[in-house]
Order: sequence, then C-alpha cells, then structure tokens
Amino acid sequence: MRDVSFTIEPGERVLLLGASGSGKSTLLAGIAGLLGGADEGEETGALLVDGERPEAHRGRVGLVLQDPDTGVVLSKVGDDVAFGCENLGVPASDIPSRVAEALEAVGLDVPVSRPTNALSGGQKQRLAIAGVLAMRPGVLLLDEPTANLDPQGVGEVRRAVEHAVGESGATLVVIEHRTEAWVDLMTRVIVLDAGGGVLADGTPDTVFGRYGDALAAAGVWVPGQAIDLPALPPADPAMDAVLSASGLAVSRDGRTVVRDALDLTVPRGTGTVLTGPNGVGKSTLALTLAGLLPEKSGEVLSSADLEGRSGRRPIRWTSRELLTRIGTVFQEPEHQFLTQTLRDELAVGPKALKLPVAETERIVEDLLERLHLAPLALANPFTLSGGQKRRLSVATVLAASPAVIVLDEPTFGQDRVGWIELVRLLQDEIARGSSIVAVTHDEGVVRHLGGQRVTLEAEAAHVGL
Repeated sequence: MRDVSFTIEPGERVLLLGASGSGKSTLLAGIAGLLGGADEGEETGALLVDGERPEAHRGRVGLVLQDPDTGVVLSKVGDDVAFGCENLGVPASDIPSRVAEALEAVGLDVPVSRPTNALSGGQKQRLAIAGVLAMRPGVLLLDEPTANLDPQGVGEVRRAVEHAVGESGATLVVIEHRTEAWVDLMTRVIVLDAGGGVLADGTPDTVFGRYGDALAAAGVWVPGQAIDLPALPPADPAMDAVLSASGLAVSRDGRTVVRDALDLTVPRGTGTVLTGPNGVGKSTLALTLAGLLPEKSGEVLSSADLEGRSGRRPIRWTSRELLTRIGTVFQEPEHQFLTQTLRDELAVGPKALKLPVAETERIVEDLLERLHLAPLALANPFTLSGGQKRRLSVATVLAASPAVIVLDEPTFGQDRVGWIELVRLLQDEIARGSSIVAVTHDEGVVRHLGGQRVTLEAEAAHVGL
C-alpha cells in the first residue's frame, strides 16, 4: 500500500474495500501496531492512533486477522477468549462474565472447555471475534470477519459487532467482500487503489452510487451488481457417478463421528456443492470423499475407470495415484504450499507427473495469467494476501488436471474480478469433463457451480438437483 491519506474520526464505522492485494490487511496490521520497525519492511509517511504511533495503543486496538487459525492461542475455548483480557489486566472476577457475553454475542454455543482444535473453520472465526470483543477495544478492526461463516452466522456476527460498537462507541474498520451484510451499518466507505492511493472515499450511498461501475471493474463487490456468468444446469440424475458413498460415517480424529448414515454420489462431469451450517461436518465429508480421511464406517468408492492399484477405495491410493484422480484444495491455503515461489509451487504437480519441461512451463504460465498472479510469480506463497493464496491453492491442484477436484471454500477472500475468473476456470474444468466437489457458504458458487447440491443439516443430509 502506498500514497494513501485519510483521517478516521472517533466513532466512525468504515468499510475498507479494494482489489485483492491492494494492501487492506497490511493497513489494518499497521493500525494495530503489528508491522514492526524498519528491519521488517519499508515505511514512508505517518500512521497515528490518537496522535501517537499505534504501538502505544495495543490494548486499545483489537484486531481479528483474516485467518482465524492465527488468532487461536490457547487450547480451550474459554481460556482463549479470556487471553486478551488477562493481558490487559482486567480484574479476574470480571473475566468470566466477559467471556460468556462475548461467546453469546457471536453465537458460539459450545462449552468453554471445548478444545479449540476441535472447532470448525467457521467456529474458529467466531472464537477470534469473541476474543477481541471481550477486550472491549476502542478501535475494532475486522479482516473479513464472516468469510467462513454460514448465512445465519453472518447475521449473528454482524449483529454482535453492531451491538458492541453501539454500546462502547468504538471506532470500527471492516474489510469485507460481503458488502451487502455490512453496508447499512457503515458511515463511510474507503476504497484502496491497487496501483496506489485512494480510489474512492465517502458515504456508502455516494461511493456505490457514483462510482459503482468503476469499482466493480476494479474488483470491488458493489451491492446489487450482477455477475455475468452462466449458471450451471442441474445434474442429470442418470449421470454416471465418479464417486459414491453408502452407509458412510465420517470423523476428523478417528474417534468422534461427525456425520453418519450418509448415502450420496458425485456425478461425473458436473459440480456438486456441499452446504449447511458451520460445524455439521462438510469439510470432514469432503476430505473423506477425497481419500484423505478414512471412513469411520461405510465406504467411499470411485468409478471403475479411476481404479488404482489398491482398488476403488480412494483412502487406499498412494499420493501419486491421487494426483491425477482426486485433487484437494484445503480450507487453509497454507496447508498445501511446499516451495518458495509461486512458479515453483505450480510446477510441483506437473513435475511429479514427469511432464516435459515445455509442457510444465505452459501449464504454469497459463495458470499464472488466468488467475492474475503473473506479477507475483517469484514471490513466496506465504507472503500473498488471503485472496491470492486461495487462487494459488486452487491453481496448484488444477496444474495436475485431476479427474475430480475437491475444494473447501474455493472463493474465500476473492475480490469480484478474482471470483469471476476463478469460477469461470472451474466451469471450464467441468466443460472438459472434470467433476467438482465444493464446500461453500457462497450462494454465487451454488448458483454457478452447483449442478447438484448436498445440504447437511442438524439431523440429516438431503440431496437436491
């Protein structure tokens, strides 16, 4: 981020927007005093909170990071929410009530003794927000706070934040691609230009009304702007199944059953979306279908044409057999990065398949261009923005051209331009005969990739075409 100037007054509620990679998360880290000194980067100009360097106000500024895993400190839910309060010296007698209020505010209805590593991605998101709300900060910074939440969770978090800032008068800055969920709460919208400077700054009505088309073209999600992509037609019930599950029970840790009595098929050459509330087992089911978690009971079988040397059960396949049969994009992109540059990362799959050098280079260059990552080809994958990491993680799987692609929240952190290109790329894969399985809360993904929708509910799963 560079050449940016603005003043946020006490009590303002600011929606901070901009294309992926424009510096939004970096700006929030700076306001929170987390960028470090000259030995960790370069800085010109001044960034002040209450007239002083942000480092002087760390107890006054609360930040929820883009990746909820990075905010988890302790092993139990209650202890983790209490951690910030303890560091601020809040009287011990006041902390339990603060923890309870914060958990209730974000709708995280789990025992305070629940292990934090047993939470789903969406539950971790709520946990991170609860930990900050319990501190009662004067400045509340939220980096995509609803990215992994189901629609009900989005509403709960939105209301919790509104209540918190209403009661405290705190200044609020939110980075969020789901602008519709937040725009009526905000008094101001600031849009960063990816090339430097501020693209727009004003009230929501002024910014979206006057600059809507230009902002959409720049990658900003403008409320009410339609997406120019075809919807995927419903899957034909007579389609062959590339994967099938019968009497399936799934477990993340091999002991606790998350879902059972599941019977479903993944039709060949179309998209299947897994939807449902946070914590019902969507990611666990996806990883089981992908051959990365063993079935607790029942079994997952592939079609005969995908049979490996170990048979038709993906869990028994070797990593090399999985490479061209089932590729998986994890919910946390960092979990699948192996190399030090984007170019090398995209070449891992083709090299493992022993493709010719020229073919490997063609695949890598094509994916870099299509997903707007070419200028970052020599960057370290771990230095990318959240949206860029997600696009890279999808690209690493596409590079090996597997027959089935399983994706967990594939559009997390995407600006409008990146979202459209990513979904279009997955539609192209389906047109070429690939089968897509996507875990998502994004209704746009359901509309444009969901030939079949499998909804996991509290009591049972049902399949809808």
